[in-house]
Amino acid sequence: MTMTGARMVVQALKDHGVEVVFGYPGGAVLPIYDEIFQQNDIRHILVRHEQGAVHMAEGYARSTGKPGVVLVTSGPGATNAVTGLTDALLDSIPLVVLTGQVPTFMIGTDGFQEADTIGITRPCTKHNWLVKDTADLASTIHTAFHVATSGRPGPVLIDIPKDVQFATAQYTTKEISRAPHYQPRVKGDMEQITRLVEMMEAAERPVFYTGGGVINSGPEASRILRELVAGTDFPITSTLMGLGSYPASGKNWLGMLGMHGLYEANLAMHGCDLMINVGARFDDRITGRVKDFSPHSKKAHIDIDPSSINKVIRVDVPIVGDVGNVLADVLALWKSRGSKTNKAGLAKWWKQINEWRAVECLNYKPSTKTIKPQYALQRLEALTKGMDRYITTEVGQHQMWAAQYLGFEDPNRWMTSGGLGTMGYGLPASIGVQIAHPEALVVNVAGEASWLMNMQEMGTAMQFRAPVKQFILNNERLGMVRQWQELLHGERYSHSWSESLPDFVKLAEAFGCKGLKCSDPKDLDDAIMEMIRYDGPVIFDCLVEKHENCFPMIPSGKPHNEMLLGEADTQGVIGAKGAVLV
Repeated sequence: MTMTGARMVVQALKDHGVEVVFGYPGGAVLPIYDEIFQQNDIRHILVRHEQGAVHMAEGYARSTGKPGVVLVTSGPGATNAVTGLTDALLDSIPLVVLTGQVPTFMIGTDGFQEADTIGITRPCTKHNWLVKDTADLASTIHTAFHVATSGRPGPVLIDIPKDVQFATAQYTTKEISRAPHYQPRVKGDMEQITRLVEMMEAAERPVFYTGGGVINSGPEASRILRELVAGTDFPITSTLMGLGSYPASGKNWLGMLGMHGLYEANLAMHGCDLMINVGARFDDRITGRVKDFSPHSKKAHIDIDPSSINKVIRVDVPIVGDVGNVLADVLALWKSRGSKTNKAGLAKWWKQINEWRAVECLNYKPSTKTIKPQYALQRLEALTKGMDRYITTEVGQHQMWAAQYLGFEDPNRWMTSGGLGTMGYGLPASIGVQIAHPEALVVNVAGEASWLMNMQEMGTAMQFRAPVKQFILNNERLGMVRQWQELLHGERYSHSWSESLPDFVKLAEAFGCKGLKCSDPKDLDDAIMEMIRYDGPVIFDCLVEKHENCFPMIPSGKPHNEMLLGEADTQGVIGAKGAVLV
């Protein structure tokens, strides 16, 4: 088939089963938009800002397991997408981003809306391409989908000059496209898997440390992980990105670990003798002070990305491969050898863990006068538990409280910005999730400061009838910044509050959606139920305690066994502002 480059783009997207594209038109992509107008198979979601487009595609991808697709114009269209690209790269989210470019004969002339998109996005994509020949366009798109979704997923970008979109060439189908050179290893080395199983049989204080790689591997990986945990009776914890790979209601669940992780999870990581890292990357929010990280353990690391292994923490058993495949081989070998564990050692280990659990590290001082943010999330959890629910978040204290107090039973139900910590992520991500799951309840847990960064996307929610619920924990502060200033910078609150916040109820009405406000704990349940039952978008202004701190907290540069515990009832030394330093 001979066709224009613009039509090739649309045809290639159809060939890859793309149903939704998030984008914003401009001069350098008008030929592609003209082709989108002439078909009905692919739905286009018009965003209000290109950063919002990428975050929507991230939410769509994370909640479905399919790659998200973005279409933006040249110059500022491409540069506005950079934050989302970097966010997706750090959190391993598969995206295919298509950018327009000035015609090939104008590249390098500083033409109108020209930018070196390839140079700008090289550090924040898994790979990128500038297509100068229409004959190469279709095969490049096919390769891009392969690279984005294979191995460790990530964002890719294709820069398409305008004359390439107008020119014609033969369309290369996915089937006859040249096999891509990128073929990541998916099966683990059986010798290393055997070493791991031998360690599992002997370990007295084992722990599974799981990450987003379990979810990226697909639902079968989570199923096998659950079977392995049930069979071995090993405790399991998770990073922020791995929540839902093991059910929060499971008896072996220790909760999230890391800087704002649970007491029992962090102390188990510090005191274990065998740590099995499954699809996590030992990032600094998890490790704390590297030289004191899990000092008494043998360490195994299962990851499809070989560059992640031994990058931060040296491990004893490195296993490169897809998490699902490796876990299946570990489970099969462990069973074939008699399903052995060190039962006496495990019994003592669980006794110790249960003593740590008894500390109840998420305790806080309740109030009948003001809504504590922890209470708001406890009530959101109680009133939505069991529903077809997806949660997105912005970035800050509310994000950590959501991870602590909301329970996730399944993978792909929790969308948050982990590695980059991008304020403004949650609102557009919630729209992407809602577009993918139109009948589900999608709630964005937000802080007012972070939410305002991409508030314009409420227009997108209204236009495309995405009934997203924006649950804003409004403390009129940059909460996490204020907390650090209180605990680490002598209470010098440098620019960590706003003196000019909007009336969120009136703002909701201006967008044409529903606005709610609640400041009294006794009214909270009714207000949350009103939010849930409303059949359109809602902005819920939940006024919470202004100076609440998020605990537990590992101060920057400290090891796991030095935590600030806030109101938790435990023995220890009184630390900053009444917090308990264990």
